[in-house]
Amino acid sequence: MNTPGNQPSFAYEGDDFDISAKAMAPHRRILEQVLTVLTMVFAAVVIVPLIWVLASVFQKGVDSLIFPDIFTKLPPPPGLSEGGFGHAIVGTLMTLGVGTIISVPFGVIAAVYLAEFGRGTRLAYLVKFSCNVLTGVPAILCGLFAYSIVVRPTGTFSAFSGGVALAVLMLPIIIRSTEEALLLVPNDLRLASTGIGATRFETVVQIVLPAALTSIVTGVVLSVARASGEAAPLLFTAFNNNFWAGNVWEPVATLPVLIYFFSIIPYKASQSLAWAAALVLLSIVLLFSITARYFSRQRKF
Repeated sequence: MNTPGNQPSFAYEGDDFDISAKAMAPHRRILEQVLTVLTMVFAAVVIVPLIWVLASVFQKGVDSLIFPDIFTKLPPPPGLSEGGFGHAIVGTLMTLGVGTIISVPFGVIAAVYLAEFGRGTRLAYLVKFSCNVLTGVPAILCGLFAYSIVVRPTGTFSAFSGGVALAVLMLPIIIRSTEEALLLVPNDLRLASTGIGATRFETVVQIVLPAALTSIVTGVVLSVARASGEAAPLLFTAFNNNFWAGNVWEPVATLPVLIYFFSIIPYKASQSLAWAAALVLLSIVLLFSITARYFSRQRKF
């Protein structure tokens, strides 16, 4: 027992503890080195295939991009070499634009409900569960969904139906990223806004959403990057078109679908255009990813 006039006794003496720490140090250093090597190996497993894909696409597609008219001309007839895929770039932008216009309002509103108004409710649980399920749904099923609700009632393939399919793909990413961005906003801002007489709705619209804007934009950009490379849902919706599209209610060519069709055609010229289109699409995805990275570094919370 300890007495008021004595120092407390410990199970380990100072010298014995130092000796034990020194004895354990080599084992910890070895474990640290092993884990460092494993981390580098796993990082290489991810990075090496990415570099390989980038190098292959660049090597096979850059030769066709030296001609500027490849971005303005229509694809050539089978067997001919002169042509381009400008109409596919325009069609890709049209479908992505429609998908963004549809998915962003619904995604942000759903995220605001989950983060600000519906915490702990059954409806919020149902929305979260549906969002998680939708994240794992194959892209081709999103295309079939858009086919059944847009293509069949209208009787035609169109850029709008393709945008609806892409919006379904983008929606869960926007909801989850926006919800996380709203939850990162300090609660002190909400309390301060309420303290000066603002309503809950005014607090969310004028304080919380502007504070989380950069993170919300990051999620939107990532969702666009995710949808820009999908070909399966567009086969059932936007389909394809070898000419310039005049409006969103017409079939349009898109880069993923063009790459798919031209890669299976037994003509070298068409295959070269497919590689060039793949390089352009890859550059667009990388641009979106870099933009999302930039906005993620600019976020305030």
